[in-house]
Amino acid sequence: MRYDRCKKLFSKFDKLKNLKVLICGVGGVGGYALDCLYRSGVKNITIIDFDTFDKTNQNRQIGSEFTGEKKVKVLKKFYPGIKAIDMKLTPENIKILDLEQYDIVIDAIDDLNAKIALIKKAHPKIISSMGAAKRIDPTKIKIDSIWKTQNDPFAKKIRDRLKKENFKGDFKVVFSLEKPVVCDMGSFVGVTGAFGFALCSEVLKDFV
Repeated sequence: MRYDRCKKLFSKFDKLKNLKVLICGVGGVGGYALDCLYRSGVKNITIIDFDTFDKTNQNRQIGSEFTGEKKVKVLKKFYPGIKAIDMKLTPENIKILDLEQYDIVIDAIDDLNAKIALIKKAHPKIISSMGAAKRIDPTKIKIDSIWKTQNDPFAKKIRDRLKKENFKGDFKVVFSLEKPVVCDMGSFVGVTGAFGFALCSEVLKDFV
């Protein structure tokens, strides 16, 4: 059976498979979070993205061989049964999102303003990806409080904005202790994919 080995590992598999997960952004990080959750037996997954696949995505994104096609459209074919929303996540759109229906929100978006809006609205049931680009060592990946991140310029921007907006909450993030390589737009699937797997692992750890 497809999930036999998952059932042996996750003692609360019946609860796991009924988990309701929203993944915001299904690029180099979110796509692998989706793959991990789906293969682990989670059935109720919704993805949101507006982008199309580009040749520059082909070093790291699941489905990127379908150049020019919508990411959510392609991934819905790859993962039958998921729900797909073709929408650009902006602070304005996030305000009207119904997040009550989800048990957990995975934030894998890059836009700073949208990310802040999503964190504030979805907290405390959110886990967020910080900067995965410009790194080559997946062993440096860590999961911790947003307030305990290190060596991550993007996470620092998030922390500074949250402080400025008087956000007092706490939530888990996936980040890397590795200092970013000095380059322009560099990315490596060994790290971006591992970020996605780490997000999935954090979501499912309580079902063992």
